[in-house]
Amino acid sequence: MDINFAVPCLLGLEAPIAEELRNMEASDVRAENGRVLFSGDENILARANICSRFSERVLVLLGSFEAHSFEELFQGTRALPWEQWIGADDAFPVKGYSIDSDLFSVRDCQAIIKKAVVERLKQKYSIEWFEESGPVYQIQFSIMKNKVSLMLDTSGAGLHKRGYRQNANDAPIKETLAASLCWFSRLRPYHSLYDPMCGSGTILIEGAMMARNIAPGVNRNFAAERWSNIPRDVWYTERERARDLEREAHDFFAYGSDISREAAALTAANAEAAGVDDLVSVRCCELKKFVPQTERGTLICNPPYGE
Repeated sequence: MDINFAVPCLLGLEAPIAEELRNMEASDVRAENGRVLFSGDENILARANICSRFSERVLVLLGSFEAHSFEELFQGTRALPWEQWIGADDAFPVKGYSIDSDLFSVRDCQAIIKKAVVERLKQKYSIEWFEESGPVYQIQFSIMKNKVSLMLDTSGAGLHKRGYRQNANDAPIKETLAASLCWFSRLRPYHSLYDPMCGSGTILIEGAMMARNIAPGVNRNFAAERWSNIPRDVWYTERERARDLEREAHDFFAYGSDISREAAALTAANAEAAGVDDLVSVRCCELKKFVPQTERGTLICNPPYGE
């Protein structure tokens, strides 16, 4: 099954996402402001969720159209093949946003889209009431300058939630942003990485996972794993593929420090949970006492702010 996808992202991360999607063998990859579009089959759906370091989530793009009125929104939504994904018992909540558009009330747009999907499914399944007791197919909409995009969220929790950071300090950096800083810094598996204000260790851990080529989502679950449209063995196959691509990182090491003992302890615990504690060393010290352990290395940090 050929599927169209949209990956929303932080502005500026379109290039690394497009590159990693091409490396995953996705088709027709093209970057837009704040998102990357591509196509592929069920394996690419699972692969993008499991392996993408920089994406916020993976969405199935059902269709796009212009809408200047609620009637146009209703008709455009009802025309899409929702029954190809959503079953008679499945749940399909709606959320989204509208920017610079004639239809500016998000709540009203939610209601119109929900009603249109219900009408489409009522016609296809010949039933009047939907209990919505099955798996969740989260409908996402975006309305940007009157162009509507309607999507299904395959990820569930955002992809920045890798599963290793059970605890964090007061101002944690997102895992996707930390990984992108490592990418833009051209961090390599034979480099040394330094973060003298490491907090809960996100930059160090993301750098170590990149060095070892550990897929960020290999140990977490995704919403589409419960979908009847996606065979369960696809997820098993893609997790095994990701694990087969892991490598040794004998020449890489990450050195962290923080003035807070609690933060240093968090870094150590999170590195262990991520499976890279053998590549990460952390100690408690002031920034002025920070001393590099190697002649050359890459320093990336998220300094405290607002104080």
